[in-house]
Amino acid sequence: MEPTQLSFQNVIDQTVAFATLYGFKILLAIVILIVGLWLVNQLVKMLSTVMSKRQVDRDVQPFLLSLVGAILKVLVLLSVASTLGVETTSFVAIIGAAGLAVGLALQGSLANFAGGVLILTFKPFRVGDLITAQGFTGHVEAIHIFNTILVTLDNRTIILPNGALSTSPVINISGKGTIRVDMVFAAGNANAVDAVKASIKRVVDACPTGLKNREHDILVTKLTELAFHFDVRVWCNSADYWDTYYFVHEGIARQFSKDGIKGPEPSVTVIGDFSSVGKLK
Repeated sequence: MEPTQLSFQNVIDQTVAFATLYGFKILLAIVILIVGLWLVNQLVKMLSTVMSKRQVDRDVQPFLLSLVGAILKVLVLLSVASTLGVETTSFVAIIGAAGLAVGLALQGSLANFAGGVLILTFKPFRVGDLITAQGFTGHVEAIHIFNTILVTLDNRTIILPNGALSTSPVINISGKGTIRVDMVFAAGNANAVDAVKASIKRVVDACPTGLKNREHDILVTKLTELAFHFDVRVWCNSADYWDTYYFVHEGIARQFSKDGIKGPEPSVTVIGDFSSVGKLK
């Protein structure tokens, strides 16, 4: 038999021997991986349903589901490695060493994880609250392990890292359930103050989102050569903040026009010597 034929036969023999020895293990590992990941997804969905039925705090639900899913997937990978003959203890040691190195490299991610735990523990805000944080204002849609999802008033999705969110100022607009909408309006000083206040009051009283059991303020806050400035403070439910804000602004514009309230009229001061104007030589 020629050397080429012998070499080819050796390759076939080695392939058959490898397939006989490891083929079943590889096939079993693939099955475990596919079935395991499918079971993890099903368990996470089942856990989500159970938590919803038992009314578990919806702030905690995304965090727990993400954490449980990650742990179960790691267990599946360990099972696959064990099936392939990799020593689990060695594998865990390798993961531990790699985890330490990755942890040092990803200190920001660990800070975000710790921030998520702090947010869920102390609850400075909850899912559904309207907050201002990191220069953005919007409703909290979800609190995850590493970040918080914020949906702004113009329907943009903002992803805020939990680390920075837990250590920086956060304004919880929805925190008390009610909020005061502060606005400033100006009217020309040729108008009577009482007439202007009465005009503003008509709008405030007609505001459908203004709370009837709270006293609203209409106060003269500043006097200038051209105008009176009024602070108008209307109480409403937190969810009605912007509806109240825009209703009062539009209403006052219409009511001032209807009541004949004049706005500030700019004046022009001319400085110069015009004694010679009009004189003919």
